[in-house]
Amino acid sequence: MSTSEQSTIEKLNTNAASNGTLFKLVVFSLSLGIVPLASYYGSLNYLWDGNSTFAAITAIVAANVVLIVYIILSILEDKQSPQTPSGILLESKKLQ
Repeated sequence: MSTSEQSTIEKLNTNAASNGTLFKLVVFSLSLGIVPLASYYGSLNYLWDGNSTFAAITAIVAANVVLIVYIILSILEDKQSPQTPSGILLESKKLQ
């Protein structure tokens, strides 16, 4: 592995760590497990008076909201990055 490849990998790791990508992934993973369950039992007892069908629909909607928010934030984070990893790799190949 050449030094330019190592520096490219270091830049990518630093960029990922500085943006909190791993933290966001952990938060959204936990949210994907907790939010639908909480919304199911909360809506079952307090909103729908024991109707499990409507409570399940509420949980499905909550899970989809978590996924959509994660996708939107990922796209926005990708657009904010100055260079994509493929662009960095192309530049390192040009230097060789």
